[in-house]
Amino acid sequence: MKLGTKLTLFNAISKLVIVILFVLLVPVLIKNISRNYVDSKLIKQKNKLLQIVKNKGIETYIENGEAYGSYLPLKEEYISLDEVDPDYFLDTIKRGKRLFSEGDTLEYRILSHTFKVKNKNYLLEIGKSVDTLDETSIPLQNIAFEVLLGMILLTVLADQVYSTYVLKPLRLIIKTKLVGQKFPNFHTYRQVRTTTSDFQHLDISIHNMIETIADKFHKEREFISNASHELMTPISILQSKIENMFEEEDINDELKGRLLEMQKILNRLKSITKTLLLISQIENEQFLKEDKVSVSELLQEVYDEISIRLQDKNISYEMAMPDNWHFVNINKFLLFNLFFNLINNAIKYNKEGGSINVTGVAVFDKYVISITDTGIGIAEDAIPLIFNRFKKFRQSLQQDSFGLGLPIVKSIAGFHDIEIDVISEKDKGSTFKLIFPATLIVVS
Repeated sequence: MKLGTKLTLFNAISKLVIVILFVLLVPVLIKNISRNYVDSKLIKQKNKLLQIVKNKGIETYIENGEAYGSYLPLKEEYISLDEVDPDYFLDTIKRGKRLFSEGDTLEYRILSHTFKVKNKNYLLEIGKSVDTLDETSIPLQNIAFEVLLGMILLTVLADQVYSTYVLKPLRLIIKTKLVGQKFPNFHTYRQVRTTTSDFQHLDISIHNMIETIADKFHKEREFISNASHELMTPISILQSKIENMFEEEDINDELKGRLLEMQKILNRLKSITKTLLLISQIENEQFLKEDKVSVSELLQEVYDEISIRLQDKNISYEMAMPDNWHFVNINKFLLFNLFFNLINNAIKYNKEGGSINVTGVAVFDKYVISITDTGIGIAEDAIPLIFNRFKKFRQSLQQDSFGLGLPIVKSIAGFHDIEIDVISEKDKGSTFKLIFPATLIVVS
């Protein structure tokens, strides 16, 4: 999962937790707010009534000792004033029920307050219906939920935009410094603009690491190229001296046998040296890619050169390739070597009386050429290592191989931007799929 997605997911989850807490707490908060608001309103009404009594006298509400009562429509609110015992004292705001003459019992938020006027004690009650409070609380809760959801969506969007902005340098570093690099050929360093010190440090660290890797690869290529060139001279000299010794008349059979062994070893050494030199030249891009050739014709040339080996092991060979496919922008010599090495391996590790099939199919905007054999196969854990230079497996040891055939294939494929996919099963055979981009094959 991408870092930006993780950050957005974390922010969304954290806000979901806030929403859940808010949903649990908001009814209590709204009720407290509504209750405090009503209590404040009741106190103001009480103070207003007491001020009227102070200014105009208690007679404004109580005449001839009769209690005073006033009710709003539907009994949502009421005020009562009555004379009580001199020792009676009350100053509270709480819930309570009241029974009316009609037989109705309603619940109110009631302010009860006693006060004295002219040595007489009076009880004032101001009540507001609880149903009215609930009716007020529910709309407030709905409004609060709507505001909260709006704020959550706004903050999630803001988090996404900000995360995208903050992580943009990291994506550029990954794209240009890692994914965008053609290993081991690295481009010129370009600093990624960012004000985040961590990303600046990461950018510089990756650049230093890439410079070190590039330097190591350059030295390795230079060494292989120089060593290959230097080895060819003494090998050629030794071969010439051995050939001259064969021409001497007094050479005996035992010495001839030893000279033949030496010549065989020199030929093997020469083959290795030429292979290393070829790999070095490919990796240093010393070949041009300007050739155009029919795919069928190139594969036929490979078959013509290697057919004798097919006959030696009685291996059947079938090719199903569209005649209108043509390679373009390639190096014919290198592609010949690529197919030669793959088909040669298919013969080398095949069974007596086995088969080899070479097929070509178009898949979307790419072209796939597959080479399938019925040989000994490759162990699953060995497949990732088969293109490693000088990596020798048991089957290559048995076949007197130097482990350089597939590294050459890999180098040539990389030089042409060809993908390689290997499917193999032990003792059942292998399939090497070469996936060519549309820039390398045209249909005509």
